Amino acid sequence: MATPFFSAAVGHETNTFAVTPTRLADFDFDGAPATDASPERIRRRFRGTRTVHGGYLAAAEELGFELEPLLWAFATPSGVVEQAAYEELASVLLERLARRGREAGCAGVLLDLHGAMVSEHREDAEGDLIERTRKALDGHGANLPLVVTLDLHANVTARMAAHADAIVGFEEYPHVDAFERGVQAGRLIHATAAGTVRPRLAYVQLPLVTMPPKQCTLIPPARALLRRAQAVAREPGVLDATIAHGFPFADIRDAGASVLVTADGSVDLAAAHAAELARALWRRRRDFDVTLTPVAEAIRFARDDATGLVVLADGSDNPGGGGPCDGTVVLSALLAAGVEDAVVAVIADPDAVAAAAKAGVGETIEVRLGGKTDRRHGDPVALRAVVRLLSDGRFVTRSRMGAGGATEMGRTAVLQCGGVRVVVTERRVQPFDAELLRSVGIEPRAQRLVALKSAVHFRSTYQQIAERIFDLDTPGVHRPDFTAYRYRRLRPGVYPLDRNARFSPSGPR
Repeated sequence: MATPFFSAAVGHETNTFAVTPTRLADFDFDGAPATDASPERIRRRFRGTRTVHGGYLAAAEELGFELEPLLWAFATPSGVVEQAAYEELASVLLERLARRGREAGCAGVLLDLHGAMVSEHREDAEGDLIERTRKALDGHGANLPLVVTLDLHANVTARMAAHADAIVGFEEYPHVDAFERGVQAGRLIHATAAGTVRPRLAYVQLPLVTMPPKQCTLIPPARALLRRAQAVAREPGVLDATIAHGFPFADIRDAGASVLVTADGSVDLAAAHAAELARALWRRRRDFDVTLTPVAEAIRFARDDATGLVVLADGSDNPGGGGPCDGTVVLSALLAAGVEDAVVAVIADPDAVAAAAKAGVGETIEVRLGGKTDRRHGDPVALRAVVRLLSDGRFVTRSRMGAGGATEMGRTAVLQCGGVRVVVTERRVQPFDAELLRSVGIEPRAQRLVALKSAVHFRSTYQQIAERIFDLDTPGVHRPDFTAYRYRRLRPGVYPLDRNARFSPSGPR
């Protein structure tokens, strides 16, 4: 039997401004502890899906190598990860790698990480995990390859780059290319183990932090920068070129943008391309400024001027970036304006779902909806509403982003108050896929207005069906406005917090 490659996922996008800590139980696998999932269960869940691990498995099948998943543990973005939770997950991964390596040998490791995880005592949790994995690999033999995949929002550190043979980052936002990046990483580790390529990685960190709306690769400036990175990746001798835009809601020293280029056998070639790409990104830094639209202005457009669907992006309460998903500012404004044919998706409120389930479909309930996590996202709304639908909250993603994956919203209710329907869930869920609304009987194209707790990912399905999209001026822990935060740990001299920041790439790191 051939020596196996191993894979693992331990990931979290940590919003250090969010008040809810991330516990071990939050890293679940289909509702059960992540550490209970067997390799075969992980294979069954991800085979055929447009996910990173789906890509790993597809590459293994294409090239005929054995891939054994050791662990898959991701938690919905939220506050800082409890140290005990991180240490438990890291220990489980490393123990399994050591044991299976002794039993079956080890050809190399693929790590499916996010790149913006912060634990209580480790700002650079994934840098720590990559280094510990490298040391474990060295115990199984010399020069065994370690290839890492990261989200576009990774806050990449020098420590990460120092201990990985290659880092392959998502190219697109919305993240519709996770599968392709997984396949690429799988092919790269196989070629590295076979000796047909010798990856050499160059890393450049920029003194730059940017906010999600303008990181979207469907629009300028990120779209042009993506094309430039893809052109670099096609250059002779280049294996990969990644722009990591970073996650600005993690107040750590190394938050922000970076560039990674991997070349075959030449760190000088990688460094030259990385420096050129970093300079191109730096020249566009002012183009990342975000303009937000007042909620009332967006509602007026939808009510008075629109002929088709208008999407209101409430990115400040985006659960995909650590928001509590129970903000009420937009809902309150819609009710006050008396808007018809409007939908709010979603508000996470288990108590309201329980009240709806107890009353039943067709009944009228009185609840205080949302606003229960903190005071940054609006107060609870006293609502007298009709229960229009109850469901188990399960559906299969259809968009290019994660297609084929299962989504679990927990028990779900659709409540209607006047002309506004609200999708209320037990769990925090980013409503990026229009299939979420269809799963509860709502066709988004038939609505005048849909308000979504999402910053950019919703564009993976709504960009094509919306007449107009507004990035809303709302409060919250994911608000794309640097003046809303007090950074304490971010290194000095970073644009736009320091408008006089300077940058000159100085070679490989």
